[in-house]
Amino acid sequence: MVRMAIRGPSSRPVLVVDDDTKILRLVRTYLERAGYRVVEARDGRTALAAIALEMPVLVVLDVMLPEVDGLAVLRAVRRNDRTPVIILSARGMTDDRIAGLAAGADDYLPKPFSPAELVLRVQRILERSDEGSTGHAAPIRGALHWGDLVVDRDRHEVHVGGRPVVLTSVEFRLLLALLEADGRVLTRDQLLDAVYGQDEAGILDRTVDVHIGRLRDKLGDDAEHPRYVATVRGAGYRAAPVSPGGNAASAAADRTTR
Repeated sequence: MVRMAIRGPSSRPVLVVDDDTKILRLVRTYLERAGYRVVEARDGRTALAAIALEMPVLVVLDVMLPEVDGLAVLRAVRRNDRTPVIILSARGMTDDRIAGLAAGADDYLPKPFSPAELVLRVQRILERSDEGSTGHAAPIRGALHWGDLVVDRDRHEVHVGGRPVVLTSVEFRLLLALLEADGRVLTRDQLLDAVYGQDEAGILDRTVDVHIGRLRDKLGDDAEHPRYVATVRGAGYRAAPVSPGGNAASAAADRTTR
């Protein structure tokens, strides 16, 4: 059953998926107090139907669900779009969190959890993906070119050699941070700040490595012979230098089309 709550400032709802009625009620109450419209689903199949019908702005997703488990729901979402997903699960071990992030989650909050912290994480992710409740458009900043890689900041679109690449909001922000650094090395802490913000709690040290690995896979990049994202041993990551035969005339990242 899909259950709809009152409309908040945004026309697109937050979808909360959990088979525990008490958790659904708790999360819904806190999100509604923060001004969000909420849609509920109690199993994986209903969640997939709600995603297709409601096009939620964000999904709060339990892993252990009847019918279709949460990771299968997450993989199905990632095949089509980059809707932000926060996993909310009793499986709180490091390996479980890494698996959730590797499957495409933007964040992972283990149970028991603070509902106020969950609302803060929802707000932070939506603010960074320009899907917050204010409805204000982001300033126009144009497209950024790096070899045959094109990142459109305003549309949140990425193309490699003219081919569209669907990234999650976290992957998009990681890629943008690397390119905007214009070849400078960014440490894992700096990348975590760029993606989650300095006030975000409980972020795993390995989170950046997981997201970088997923980003490379989607861009068709090779860690040993990188075209876009290079590893700097013992330091962090940077945008790989553009080769002389690339589409860019130089390695300057911020060639912006207005």
